Amino acid sequence: MARDSVSNKIRLLPTAFACTTILAVAIATLVPVASSRAAAQDSGRDKSLDVKSSVGDMHIGSDADIRETGLPPYPGARLRKHDEHRNSANLALFTSAFGMKLVVMNFDSDDAPGKVIAFYQEQLKKYGKVIECHKSKDEGATDTEEHEEDSGRSKELRCEGANIGPIVELKAGTEDNQHLVAIEPAEKGTGTTFAVVYVRTRGRQGEI
Repeated sequence: MARDSVSNKIRLLPTAFACTTILAVAIATLVPVASSRAAAQDSGRDKSLDVKSSVGDMHIGSDADIRETGLPPYPGARLRKHDEHRNSANLALFTSAFGMKLVVMNFDSDDAPGKVIAFYQEQLKKYGKVIECHKSKDEGATDTEEHEEDSGRSKELRCEGANIGPIVELKAGTEDNQHLVAIEPAEKGTGTTFAVVYVRTRGRQGEI
């Protein structure tokens, strides 16, 4: 399989707004395969791409559903639409070597960040211990290597980097089954911008 090393290295989100690397890996892995059959759908501004090939199957679209994240929307929050930098995303990628499900939904709220943080701290408890991390917008992605001896177990979540910055990340679950909310003050005026994220990955064994 082309890019066989991808099965041993999964790029996790540094913040909820950084899906570019994951999408690039998916496209580079599947789209160039000569035997693939791609079907693109464009319904207004909602676009999607489906690829089926001998290597694996992939779906990339903006057809994200908040129910797939396992978390409710913050009361009164507005779904952010038609923002090329913070669009909602729904990605599913399945091959014999690895699989991944990623759902990202971005919202705006008139409430202060503290209220949004308190709401999701409570909502995330059903998935286990909730950890609070801090990020800056310019932090790069973090590589998590999957070693052979670790491939059969889930890893505990932890904060990465300097753990400082205006973006608050609330995480619960494990690295391969992760619920995450990234919260930051609105860029203009008062209020909050936040993203609700679900990430599920598997190695050569297991199902999503």
